[in-house]
Amino acid sequence: MALRRQIIPWRAAGTRAEMRRNADEVVRDTGWVFNNQTGSSLTLEEFVQTGDAEVEIYLDRFQWSEMAPQSSVLEIGSGIGRMTAALTRRFASVIATDVDAAFLERCRETVARFGTVSALRTVHIADGSSINAADDSVDAVFSYITLQHCKASDALRLTTEALRVVKPGGYIALNYRTWVPADIILVPAGGVMRWLWRIPVVGQRLSQWRWSTRLGWQANRLDPRRVLALLEASNISLKDPVILHHPGRPQRSVSLDGAVVRQRDLDVANKSHWWLVAQAH
Repeated sequence: MALRRQIIPWRAAGTRAEMRRNADEVVRDTGWVFNNQTGSSLTLEEFVQTGDAEVEIYLDRFQWSEMAPQSSVLEIGSGIGRMTAALTRRFASVIATDVDAAFLERCRETVARFGTVSALRTVHIADGSSINAADDSVDAVFSYITLQHCKASDALRLTTEALRVVKPGGYIALNYRTWVPADIILVPAGGVMRWLWRIPVVGQRLSQWRWSTRLGWQANRLDPRRVLALLEASNISLKDPVILHHPGRPQRSVSLDGAVVRQRDLDVANKSHWWLVAQAH
């Protein structure tokens, strides 16, 4: 498989994760890859606590708080388990997936220390776009700050994969990045950075620095209309779909299968982010 440029910094961070003696060192060296935290004194416990807090917030905002404890959840883009640990304490079965196998190794370590390891299974998304899980096999699919780092075609494929693996009547909550005015500069600059990552020596160094990685890893912008058009073209229907977005962001009307899709403000949403939350038919 040809290595996609946007995956290069994740693989670089994964290599560094493999080289560190313990997960605390991984957080100090690569933690910013996952939640933008930096600092020489950061610990895995502090890292996981940020995930714990966000899981509680999002379960509440998605109205998933009443989901049965025996439910199964698949997480697209677990990283080293910042949010996974909380999910394993909340649900009976959690499948953590990621494009980097080294992150999944560290995810198991994180859950062993701060979650319920017996509830965890990991799946490597080796090709960047397909999930090795059976059709109609999980009660919910969750993905946060992951699909924006994929090639657009991979993000769209993972969207259809989420609808493939979720059970009829199950839930999805998928997070995407869309366009903001700053993208006039950020998008071409990010493209240049991803091109530079391919240059020997120079690219390796650039893929390990925070500023250059943040510039280059925002690999796509997906408008709600494009995602919903994909679902229509794939004959995928949803029950009660809703788009959640930043309260200050103006939204154009969007539809799915001829019906207008509800939109709702999400107080914790980034200005460039939106969520598709729905129940599968």
